[in-house]
Amino acid sequence: MAIFLKANEIVSQRVRDGNACVRAYVRTLDNSPGVYRMLDEKDCVLYVGKAKNLKKRVSSYSRPTGHSNRIIRMISETRSMLFLTTETETEALLLEQSLIKNLKPRYNVLLRDDKSFASIHLDKSHVFPQVKKHRGAKKGMGNFYGPFANVGAIERTLNQIQKAFLLRNCSDSVFESRERPCLMYQIKRCSAPCVNLISQTEYTELVAKAEKFLSGQSEEMRLELVSQMNEASDKLEYEKAAGLRDRLTVLKEVKTGQGSAVGDIQEADVIALHLEQGRACIQVFFIRAAQNWGNKDYFPETGIGAGPEEILKTFIGQFYSNKTPPRLLLLSNLIEDFELMRSILSEKLGKKVTLEIPRRGHKSDLIKAAMRNARESLARKMAETQTQQKLLNGLKKALKLTHDLKRVEVYDNSHFQGDSPVGGMIVAGHEGFLRSEYRKFNIKSDNISLGDDYAMMREVFHRRFQRLKKEEIDSPVVRRPDLVIIDGGLTHVSVVSKVMKDLNLQEIPILGVSKGPDRNAGKEEFHTIKNGTFVFNSKDPLLYYVQRLRDEAHRFAIGTHRTRRVKKQFKSPLDEIAGIGAKRKKILLENFGSAKGVSKASKLQIASVEGISTKISQIIYQFFHDKE
Repeated sequence: MAIFLKANEIVSQRVRDGNACVRAYVRTLDNSPGVYRMLDEKDCVLYVGKAKNLKKRVSSYSRPTGHSNRIIRMISETRSMLFLTTETETEALLLEQSLIKNLKPRYNVLLRDDKSFASIHLDKSHVFPQVKKHRGAKKGMGNFYGPFANVGAIERTLNQIQKAFLLRNCSDSVFESRERPCLMYQIKRCSAPCVNLISQTEYTELVAKAEKFLSGQSEEMRLELVSQMNEASDKLEYEKAAGLRDRLTVLKEVKTGQGSAVGDIQEADVIALHLEQGRACIQVFFIRAAQNWGNKDYFPETGIGAGPEEILKTFIGQFYSNKTPPRLLLLSNLIEDFELMRSILSEKLGKKVTLEIPRRGHKSDLIKAAMRNARESLARKMAETQTQQKLLNGLKKALKLTHDLKRVEVYDNSHFQGDSPVGGMIVAGHEGFLRSEYRKFNIKSDNISLGDDYAMMREVFHRRFQRLKKEEIDSPVVRRPDLVIIDGGLTHVSVVSKVMKDLNLQEIPILGVSKGPDRNAGKEEFHTIKNGTFVFNSKDPLLYYVQRLRDEAHRFAIGTHRTRRVKKQFKSPLDEIAGIGAKRKKILLENFGSAKGVSKASKLQIASVEGISTKISQIIYQFFHDKE
């Protein structure tokens, strides 16, 4: 009892110290809007907040009572503060979201998985536009349609477009080199503009129809197709009428599959939150062109006990920081700074954005569906997390470690007879594989012997952990691994341990996994510098867990290596020469047999090729001979 009272007294004293720290800063503040940061004794950022009135907002933390347990803990750890004033509350909110995203404070809500989504790009840089999948910055001619939450949704839509509108998806270089129709034409997925089986005018009309479809004007376009089909039938152009009928069938399938799900909503994001036991799942449905273009789960960190209004507000702010919002957001909960957030999103879009919390009707049904998905996803996540945590605790005990395992990094190398060597790093934690944290390392050293696995491992570890030490200087939130696992025996462990010692990181434990006798799965041997070599029981769940980690690293490394090797195989030096496109490349290869043959040719020989001017021949000759 006495121990409990003493501990409680210590906590109370820390809270009072935090209150006193905050009060000292309040005296220096005015009534300006801005952003404040609360820091601990090590100057690590605990919390980032915005305020319409800095003095009034910060002074609320100086009160000894009236706080939630989360805020009490935060105040008790606060030892200093930083402030940035802004002209408006809107600027303060934008700055707050930016700082949260970069600094990742422990008491803020954090969106951890914030990848860009794929979209459909109708590329109009060519007279015969190409339809293709696109990810990244929206650069280039033509229109972009999205976002698509998953690969399945975008592949399904591309398939519908190809069936209904017969647009090409081949690259410009392939298009220019075709002499006869490809398989896509044979299976009625392309109109073969590459060999002039359709005129430019007719193709442009198909492109216009596809744009209407992707913009949600499918009904208007359907009526046009019906009219054209009837007209073709009246003129006894039955083949043309049959083609139009097939397109209408595709559109009917799309409408049947999607129309009832989204109703009359043309464009919206449906965002629903489910909160349970301090864990949150946010489900987002993407509705575009009156179709459901997929959904995605998010599991934000809840800032050690934030409420639903703060979680949802912070999620929306971070989510749309690098994305264009739709004109309608359907929300499951009221959010903090409702009108302010609406204003910011409207400014970002350049049009009015509406935020709704529907309670009845079709929109409410969508929210209920999203909430049901969020609830089920969170249940699965929590079950998986418990299992992973149990395995990590077991591994900690087996390796006789004193610290918890929150981040495990696993490494493997891959090459083919020394060609295209790469190193791969995967990351696992109590929530499973953290795929956004995976890293690949293209082996750069020229002095590595063919297939020297030790030298490759040395390079990978030196680059990885030298960079980590630099990142730790710039950011206090960078996390070191609690355990490193490598695919290799005791010699591999020794090599890696030496690298870590040279970098003054010898406290990070290293576990080597080798195949064991006969290289049979289930007979793996485990190696550490401290404990030597040992094995797990063949039915031990820890054995299966480490196998799964090793196999995932192996899969990632091999996949990365294959991608690099294929890219290398199909890459030609001619592709790097300015002014050499698909046609000139084809002509040069037909005349000289290979890029090597071109490199050995004289200026006169290159210029003698039909379609290669004297100026171009000079550029080609200099490209190869300036490297000598």
